[in-house]
Amino acid sequence: MKRRVWLTLGAVVLGGGGVVSYAVASPADGHGTGARAERPAKVFALGLKTATSSKRELGRTSTQQFSLLGVSWTGAAHRLNGTAQVRTRSLDTGEWSAWHDLEMADPHEGPEAAAGGATEPLWVGPSDGVEAQVLRKNGSTAALPAGLRVSLVDPGVVTDAEVKRADADPAAFAAADTASATPADSATPSGPASSSLSAAPSTSAPASGSAAPSGSTTPSTSPPPTMPPAPPSTVPRPPIVSRAGWGADESRSPDPSEYNADVKSVFVHHTDGADYTCDQSAAIVRGIYVYHTSDKSDEKAWNDIGYNFLVDKCGTIFEGRKGGVDRPVLGAHTYGFNRESTGIAVLGTYTTAGASSAALTSVARVAAWKLGQYGADPAGTVQLNAGATQTNFFGKDFTAGTKYTFPRIAAHRDGYNTQCPGDSLYGQLSTIRTLAAGPVQGLKVASVTGATLNGSTYYTKGAVTVKWSATTPSSLVSKYELVVDGKTVATAAGSATSAATTLAVGSHTVAVRATHQSGKTATSASVKIVGDTTAPTFSTNPNLALRTGTVSTTSVPVTLGWKAADTTALRQVSLLAPATSTYGPTTTSSSRTAKPGAATTWSMRAYDWAGNYRTVSSAYTPVILQETSAVKSGSWSTRSSSSYLGGKSYSSSAKNASLTWTFTGRSAALVVSRAATSGQVYVYVDGTKVSTVDLKSSTTQYRNAIWTKSWAGSAKHTVKLVVVGTSGRPTITTDGLVYVK
Repeated sequence: MKRRVWLTLGAVVLGGGGVVSYAVASPADGHGTGARAERPAKVFALGLKTATSSKRELGRTSTQQFSLLGVSWTGAAHRLNGTAQVRTRSLDTGEWSAWHDLEMADPHEGPEAAAGGATEPLWVGPSDGVEAQVLRKNGSTAALPAGLRVSLVDPGVVTDAEVKRADADPAAFAAADTASATPADSATPSGPASSSLSAAPSTSAPASGSAAPSGSTTPSTSPPPTMPPAPPSTVPRPPIVSRAGWGADESRSPDPSEYNADVKSVFVHHTDGADYTCDQSAAIVRGIYVYHTSDKSDEKAWNDIGYNFLVDKCGTIFEGRKGGVDRPVLGAHTYGFNRESTGIAVLGTYTTAGASSAALTSVARVAAWKLGQYGADPAGTVQLNAGATQTNFFGKDFTAGTKYTFPRIAAHRDGYNTQCPGDSLYGQLSTIRTLAAGPVQGLKVASVTGATLNGSTYYTKGAVTVKWSATTPSSLVSKYELVVDGKTVATAAGSATSAATTLAVGSHTVAVRATHQSGKTATSASVKIVGDTTAPTFSTNPNLALRTGTVSTTSVPVTLGWKAADTTALRQVSLLAPATSTYGPTTTSSSRTAKPGAATTWSMRAYDWAGNYRTVSSAYTPVILQETSAVKSGSWSTRSSSSYLGGKSYSSSAKNASLTWTFTGRSAALVVSRAATSGQVYVYVDGTKVSTVDLKSSTTQYRNAIWTKSWAGSAKHTVKLVVVGTSGRPTITTDGLVYVK
C-alpha cells in the first residue's frame, strides 16, 4: 500500500531576492491499514516580484495541490488601482488556463477592519501550478501596494463524504501529495526581497480532529447569554448544512461573533470561479473560509467567512458565518451595509449565464426566512443607513450616516462598486423576490383524469382527479386546495400535483388554489366539469334499407340507419357487429352490405362524453326473389348467363308486359341488367304507380339494384314492373327483386 504523506512548505530566498515555496514530506497520521484518506485544509502564499513600475508578477510555478486562490497585499486601506490576474495548471489535464481577472474584495469594517487588502477568492478546481500578475490601471500614477502575493488554498479532504470518495480513488489522493513548489516552464518564481513573506502553510482540520458528517443540517444555534433573540419567522426555515457539515475548523475563528439588531435586507453575491460538481461544494465553502481567515500579508485575518449563507447550483444551503443561522449575525460581505443585512453567496460565476432554478429557489427560501423573522416583505423596499461614503456599481453616491432606499433583496453591486453578483444573476433578482414573496406563479389546471374533454368542457361520471402545475417550486408552497363551485373539497401538500374528488350530477366550476409559504394565495383559472350518469338513448334502433348498387348471391347493398341522443352531450356511436366502425354524434347512416338469405344481428352502442353508454341490436334478413317467382303477364323470354342471379333472367320488349312480386318486408329493390339499348319500365307499389325507371346505361351492367323503396316497418307489399315499350329501345331485362325482412 502506498504510504501517504502531508506536505508542508518552507521558503528560500533566491538570488534575485525572491521567495519560492518548497515541499517537505512527513508521514501522514494513521497511514497504516485502514487509514482514512483525510487531508486537512492548507493555505500557502507566493510573493510577486517587481517587473516594472506598473507590474508585479509571479512566473509559472509548480506547487502543491490547491483549488482556490486570491491575491492580497499590505494595508487594508490601500485599494488596488489595477487588475490582478491569475492562470493555473489543471492537476487532471496538465493544461494551463486562460488569464482570469480577480474581483476586488470590499474594504474591511467592523471586526475585520485591520485585515490586509485582498481580492475575492477564485475557485479553479484541483491545480498544481500558478502564474500571477498585477497590472496598474491605465492612466493611474498611484503606486501598486506593497506585499503583493498570491494565496493558494487546498480545501483538503475533510468531510465523511469527501473521505469516502478519496478512499474510493486513492490515486487521486496520492496525486495531491506528490507535487512540490518548483519553477515550471523555465519560469523563475520570485517574490519580494523580504524573507518575512514565508510560504509556510497553515493547515486546517475540524476542531474535533475527525471529519464532520457532510450531510449534517444542524447549524450552530445554541446561544451564549449575550446573543440576541432568534425571533420566529413567518415562513419555514429551509434545510441548512451546518459548519461541521462542510468541515469548518473552528480554531480558525476563535473570536466571538458580533450581532446586528435585526435583518432589514438581504444582499446577494456570487463567489466567482470555475464550474464545479455539487460534491465539491463543501470544499469550495471550506476553501473560502480558509482564505478569509488566513493572514493577509502579515496583517490580521478576518475573524470568519464573510458570507452568512452560501448556496450551490444544486440548491444546497450552507451555514456561513458562525453565531447562529437564526440570529442577526454581522457579516462581512457588502461594505457600508453589513450592519443591517445578511449576505447570501451563490457558488459560481454568473456574468454571462444565470444561476440554476435550484439555486434561485434556495436563495429565495433563505431570504424569505431571514426577512420573515422581522416581518419584512421580500418584495418590498427598505431604508438602510450607509456605513461608509462611497459610490456603487451604477455610480450612485452614498454618504455615511445617510439613509438610502434598497430593495429588501438587493445585489452586492447595489451597495458597492463591484460587478458581483454578475449581470446574469443580477437580472434574476426579480425572480428571487417573486419566489420569496409569493404568490405561487404559473398555476393552472393541467388535466382531469376520470373525465373527457370536449372543447372547453370536461365530462365525468363523478370521480375525477384534477392535476395541476405551477412554475413556483414546491418547496415554497404550503398547500394546494381543490375548489369546486367556490368551496374547498380537498387539500394537498405543497409537493402534491393532484387531488381527487367526486362530483355530483350537473355543471361545476373547478379550480386549484395555492398557498405560498408567505400566506399569499393564488387561484388558477377554473375549468368546467359536467357530472353525468345518464346513458344515451336510441330513438331509432339500427335498421336496414336496400340501396342502389350491385347485387350478388353473397352481398346485397344496404344502408344502415339509426338515431341516438344524450341529455348532456353525445360523443359517438359505434357499430359492434357484424363489423366494427365508429361514427360521430351527428351521423345517422352508413352504407354497408349484407349477406342475403341469412339473418344478421346489427349491434350498435352510443357513448356520451362522460363515458356512459347504451347498446341496442336488431336482426334483418335480405331475401332475393328470382324473376321466376313473379306473376307474369304479356310476353317474356328467358335468358341464361352466369352474369345473372341464379344464371337466368327475364327479358321483354312487349309494351305493358309485367312482373308482380308479393312479399312481407320493410325495404325492396328491383334488380335489372342495363345496356345502351335498354328501355324503360313503370314501377307500381301496392297498386299505385310510383316511378318510371330508365334502364339505359352507356356501359353494360348486371344484377344492378336500380330502384329501391323502404317503409317504416315490415308489412305485406306488392311491387309490379310494367314494360313501357320505349321507341327504338323497347327491351328490358330483369333479374328479380330483393327485399329485407
